[in-house]
Amino acid sequence: MSKHIQQIKPVLTSILLASVAVVPMASLAAVEVTPKSAPNAAVLTGSTFTPPDPSTIPNDEFGKMVQLGRNIMFESKKYAPQYVGNSLNCVNCHTDGGAMAGSAPLWGAWVSYPAYRSKNKKVNTYEDRLQGCFRYSMNGKMPPLGSDVLVALSAYSYWLAKGLPTGDTKIAGRGYPDLPEPKQAPDFVRGQAVYEANCAICHAANGEGRVVNGTVVFPPLWGAQSFNWGAGMGSIKNAAKFIFANMPYGQSYSLTPQQAWDVAYFMDGHERPQDPRWEGSVAATRAKYHDNKNSLYGTKVNGVLLGDTGAPKPFNE
Repeated sequence: MSKHIQQIKPVLTSILLASVAVVPMASLAAVEVTPKSAPNAAVLTGSTFTPPDPSTIPNDEFGKMVQLGRNIMFESKKYAPQYVGNSLNCVNCHTDGGAMAGSAPLWGAWVSYPAYRSKNKKVNTYEDRLQGCFRYSMNGKMPPLGSDVLVALSAYSYWLAKGLPTGDTKIAGRGYPDLPEPKQAPDFVRGQAVYEANCAICHAANGEGRVVNGTVVFPPLWGAQSFNWGAGMGSIKNAAKFIFANMPYGQSYSLTPQQAWDVAYFMDGHERPQDPRWEGSVAATRAKYHDNKNSLYGTKVNGVLLGDTGAPKPFNE
């Protein structure tokens, strides 16, 4: 059992038991049966790769960097505080410490770089890619190239990918599984219903997540402590793919594709920290970075112009 699962299992169990206790059995029996569920994202990816067990991390100087990288994945604010500006941990988007197929595993990313990225229109090294995670998903500051944080995450990724051929960008389990286009356009109201029925129990009705004894056990999905508008999860399509394969936690593929699209739209239809690539106005920032159907930045949702919060707030270490 992974460290992350060990941390949240008691909390999740208590929340689920409390919710079941107040739902009449007749209501439970009437719940519509959803598609077949899986315990984790890997099950339906076709992946046959098994990353090494954490217990085999070598007990030497290299192993210390591998372990630091793994620690950063699970407790980002603790082990990389000078670069993290919110309450998220890397493991929130890369489950099982970046080892899980179908959850953007680090082993799948490691063998795919260097690579051209349309996001910044240049060939990125693996460290370049990691820098982007801190800038956008962690709403923080990019660690310098060659810093201990990036070296540790690179060492951990390299170690996870042991046995894989480099350059295999089509390896099963890489990224998030493809999701068919929705039969209906994603909808905020339908998404809210999906969220209230399946997500609020962990992430709270207001999307702020849940904190127990000072530890974030379920991450905030919007608001000041979540990812900013430049993050990959700010793309409805990307978020829908992640949600379909990974959420609710421990119940992968239990939502329909349409439900995943709808709840992704609902999640991304809320305010969050400004895109650090701010061009001086919402309109200019949308025109340069968000002018596509999968971004709600610079559009009005429920009468609110999303992203209209002014310039990015300075990062405080």
